[in-house]
Amino acid sequence: MSVTNRFTRPEVQRILDVTEKQLDYWERLRLVGPKRRRGERFYDFRDLISLRTTKQLIEQGVPAHRLRRAVVALQQKLSEVEAPLTQLRVLSNGRDVIVEQNGARLEPLSGQFVLNFDTRELHDRLRVMPERNADQWLALALELEADPSTRAEAIDAYRQVLEKNPDRAEALTNLGALLYEQADFDAAVLCFRRAVELEPQSALAHYNLGSVLEEIGQLEPARKHLREAVRLKPDYADAHFNLALVCDEFGFSEEARQHWRRYLELDPSGPWSDYARQRSGTQSRGKPSP
Repeated sequence: MSVTNRFTRPEVQRILDVTEKQLDYWERLRLVGPKRRRGERFYDFRDLISLRTTKQLIEQGVPAHRLRRAVVALQQKLSEVEAPLTQLRVLSNGRDVIVEQNGARLEPLSGQFVLNFDTRELHDRLRVMPERNADQWLALALELEADPSTRAEAIDAYRQVLEKNPDRAEALTNLGALLYEQADFDAAVLCFRRAVELEPQSALAHYNLGSVLEEIGQLEPARKHLREAVRLKPDYADAHFNLALVCDEFGFSEEARQHWRRYLELDPSGPWSDYARQRSGTQSRGKPSP
C-alpha cells in the first residue's frame, strides 16, 4: 500500500468535512473503521469513499443506525460483496437505504424490490399550497415526507400543523425526526421534549428524546428517557439497544449487558444481533449502575 493511500483521522475529517464525534459514532456502529498496522491507525481510499457515501445518505435523511442495519443486511444477503458502500450504488428514498445492482433496486432490510417513481409531478402540484386546516396540513406533510426531494416542504408543512395546533403530538414527533435526520439536534430536542410533555406515557416519545440527547452527548438525561421507554414498553427492542449504547458510554457495564441481552431476546436473528452479541459478551468491567 503506498503512502498516498493512507489517511490519518485529522486528514479524513478535513477532506470530508466531518467532526470527530461523527467519526466516533460511525465507527461505533461499524459503518467503517480505521486499519491498524504496527501501531498505526489509518484509513485507505476505499474507506474515504465509504465514509463519503455514509455522510451523503445521512444528509439525505437516512439515520446512521438504520444505515448500519442496511449494510449488515446487505453483507448477509450478498455474501460476495465485501464492501457494499463502495461496490454497489447506494441510494436513499428518504428514511431507508436502497441498493441498485444491475438496474434493479432492492431494499436490503426487507429484501423487497422497489420501484423508482417519478415525483416531479407531485412536486409541481405542491408549489401552490392553498389555505388548509391542521388535519389537511398533516396529511400533506405525511405525503411530502415520503419523498426525499420534498423533505424541506414536509418540514414546512409540519410547522404549519403546529402553528394551527401546537399540541399536535404526531406532528411534533414527525417534525423532530426530520430535524434529527438533518442533524438539527437542538430543534429536534425541542420537538421531542414537547411530545414527552404532551404524552408522558408514550414509549416512542421517550425513546426519541433519549436518542437525540445521546447524539448530542447529554448521556444522563438520555439514559433517563430511554429507561422510561423500556419501562413503558418492555419489548421495545430499539430502545433496549440505544439504552445499552448509553450505558456502555457511561461505563455501566452490567446495565449495558442486561439491555444487550434483552435486545437479543427480542430480536435474536436481526441485523443488529451480531453486534449486540459481541457487546454483551465482551464488556469490560466498569462501575456499577447507581
